[in-house]
Amino acid sequence: MFELEMNGQVYQFNFGMGFLREINKTTTVPVKDIPGKVTNMGMQYAFAELLDGNVETLCDVLYIANKSQSPRLTKAAIDTYIDDEGTDIDTLFDQVIDFLKNTNATKKETQTVLKRVAEAQEQEKQKNQEK
Repeated sequence: MFELEMNGQVYQFNFGMGFLREINKTTTVPVKDIPGKVTNMGMQYAFAELLDGNVETLCDVLYIANKSQSPRLTKAAIDTYIDDEGTDIDTLFDQVIDFLKNTNATKKETQTVLKRVAEAQEQEKQKNQEK
């Protein structure tokens, strides 16, 4: 269980199967060659956006991870925490990313995204060397 103090209150965040199912619903893509079939890809997209430093995605991830917990966070409370000059946003990104990389429900998908990122970086490096 991930805990974070926000605005003087300690909140818990669960990145388990409930979180995975909920975040996956946020992005769907059509399955090639199967008309009408889609696959849920929200976790992979959200993790990639976290790696890119997308603050809005960070807020959404925290909101969804706290959804089944008590006390319950509002989006406004998360926004206030993010906007606070005392909040170390870089550390918060690192904490959430590390937690997602190590939680049973999300670690496989995060490894997939990290592998794809490394492959893309390698291709870009090779492309730049050819120039």
